[in-house]
Amino acid sequence: MNDLRKDPVSGRWVIIAKEQMLKKEDVVEYPKPLETDSKSCPFCAGHENMTPPEIWRWANPDGSWSVRVVPNKFPVLRVEGNLDRRGEGVFDHVTGIGAHEIIVETPNHDYLSLQEDGEQMFRILTAYKIRLEDLKNDTRLRYGLIFKNFGGEAGAHLPHPHTQLIAMPVIPKHVKEELVNCKMYYELKERCLICDILLEELERDIRIVGETEQYVAWSPYAARFPFETWIIPKNHSACFSLENDKSLRDLGILFNRILQALRRVLESPPYNYILHTRPFAFSPRHKQTTIDDDFHWHIEIIPRLMKIAGFEWGSGFYINPTSPEEAAHVLREALTG
Repeated sequence: MNDLRKDPVSGRWVIIAKEQMLKKEDVVEYPKPLETDSKSCPFCAGHENMTPPEIWRWANPDGSWSVRVVPNKFPVLRVEGNLDRRGEGVFDHVTGIGAHEIIVETPNHDYLSLQEDGEQMFRILTAYKIRLEDLKNDTRLRYGLIFKNFGGEAGAHLPHPHTQLIAMPVIPKHVKEELVNCKMYYELKERCLICDILLEELERDIRIVGETEQYVAWSPYAARFPFETWIIPKNHSACFSLENDKSLRDLGILFNRILQALRRVLESPPYNYILHTRPFAFSPRHKQTTIDDDFHWHIEIIPRLMKIAGFEWGSGFYINPTSPEEAAHVLREALTG
């Protein structure tokens, strides 16, 4: 029989449709990694004049770069301007103040070479940390969301490996749901919800995908999508940008291994990953908060294998035909194989 499972972090319900199983004909037809001409790619080395002026770079001793951060040429939110919050009858209005940046992950146009280099992933994570720390100094902004779209079905427009960072004057709904549920759990038990989940998962050891000294990856109990995988630090931490170099190197190793396993098992699927960390700031009415104790930053990796249909849009439920236990087993074998 199929299961209905509730995710304690987000509060959402998922149907684990074990009786259906993921069939080849159910999988979204998606393009293979794009093979556009690197000569016209604005993110390749030597084409720096094709992007807006860079914000930050990981400079190499020979004058080249490993990672660049540039403003998005077509930003959804802009740094320039004044923040205006006002009501329009029953509606709320906030001016489109924020930041929209591109983290160019490598000067190399070939995404496969990136996934073979753990040290390069450390450099990318360092760029995330530095940019989040800088943007939180802007008192107009309350949250910085880092996300990656890989492949056309996942929303990528350019094939060159890159991540996006959007900082905004409000806290996104999905993040707020996690914050509320984690806080409620802490108020009831005086413990971090995600820390408790981690202990439970390590004890059961049926959804663990892999781990390093400081990080664990697992398939969530109520995974929304086939092969959805989360990575979290073993030690409690609410804020990603407070991690030191040793921690980020360790994270880079596990992160890289998980992405490689997904590539091998699912033949380079389109995917998204999202970094959920603590907000930069809260509204003035929330001056007292226990967030440093109740929230636990994490990365969510979501292969885009299936389309969202009417039931999902209408109900808020997700239907996942691959059980998290089976997905974890397959990915574990790919890591060790």
